[in-house]
Amino acid sequence: MAELIATRSVPAAAWMRKLALAALLLGFGVVVLGAYVRLTAAGLGCPDWPGCYGHLTPIGAEESVAEGAVLPGTPLDVGKAWREMIHRYAASTLGLLIVTIAALAIATRHDPIVSPAYALGLLATVVAQGVLGMLTVTWQLKPLVVTLHLLFGLTTLALLWWLWLSLRASAVEPGAVWRAAPPRVAVAARMRSPLRGLALLALAALVAQIALGGWTSSHYAAVACPDFPTCQGSWWPAMDFRDAFALSTAHRLDYAGGLLPNPARTAIHFTHRLGALVATCALVAAAVAALARGTSRGTRLAGGAVLLALAAQLTIGISMVLRGFPLWLATAHNAGAALTLLAVVALVHSLRAPAALAAPIARSVGARR
Repeated sequence: MAELIATRSVPAAAWMRKLALAALLLGFGVVVLGAYVRLTAAGLGCPDWPGCYGHLTPIGAEESVAEGAVLPGTPLDVGKAWREMIHRYAASTLGLLIVTIAALAIATRHDPIVSPAYALGLLATVVAQGVLGMLTVTWQLKPLVVTLHLLFGLTTLALLWWLWLSLRASAVEPGAVWRAAPPRVAVAARMRSPLRGLALLALAALVAQIALGGWTSSHYAAVACPDFPTCQGSWWPAMDFRDAFALSTAHRLDYAGGLLPNPARTAIHFTHRLGALVATCALVAAAVAALARGTSRGTRLAGGAVLLALAAQLTIGISMVLRGFPLWLATAHNAGAALTLLAVVALVHSLRAPAALAAPIARSVGARR
């Protein structure tokens, strides 16, 4: 998103900030709730889409069962059905908020609050996420679809976070709206710090690790290594890497519970651990560099946040294995991944759009007007 500078007061700016914050908070909730649904084996609690056994709510499905109707698919589990449908209701509400953000961005395009292209890109991302959510159910939890569903969900969350950071940093005075700064300003901001490349490398490593985490979860491979730091009592257990990372599976198969043999699941889990080591090194390097060489308070704060989020995530991950994968820790592990991603995105944002540059830009524009 372009750097932003103040122009004249418009109430739409305040609405955009409120919408962005509401969507951000709801987006985080949807990510965590989605993890909870998957971990409680409720992903097929409603085996059809968008309804639940042909009804808008599990109440209708339960009444049909009480009346003697035979429902298609697996037998109705009301608890799982409610978890799945609450996740769908929350995701649909998030989609409506993002539609509203895009509509407001288009309506104010002549005096922009947010780049319409950015808002439409955010909308396209959440639409793709909705399609993947549908395929997750109708294709019966195929690992590639489940992993992509997780990645698009976190991408939506990261885009909302970037939007909120930009709007918050650019609110130089109450009621202000913003216009895109000249291209030369954006170029200068992007090149202002050699830390940006290191932060982007850390972001890439984290995204790869999150993808590995999604692959581990979708293949039910978390329990393949029930000990730590070894795996099945060995530093290099028997593993099958060929089948572990095959992208295609038969469409007709229900993948609930996973289908791979133990050596393949072990390979997936072991690779996830190796990925955690690589990602940790990249994140620590970027965070320490930000703390030592960051030229703004925002950069140093973001670097500290990366270290705190990473420490919490590693503690949760190790504790989860040692304590036998309790549900609350497994859910917290997903939340920790989201928070670590937000911390790294904040670091990248602080290196791209320094607040110190915005005020002189606004003053110079005001003088020319």
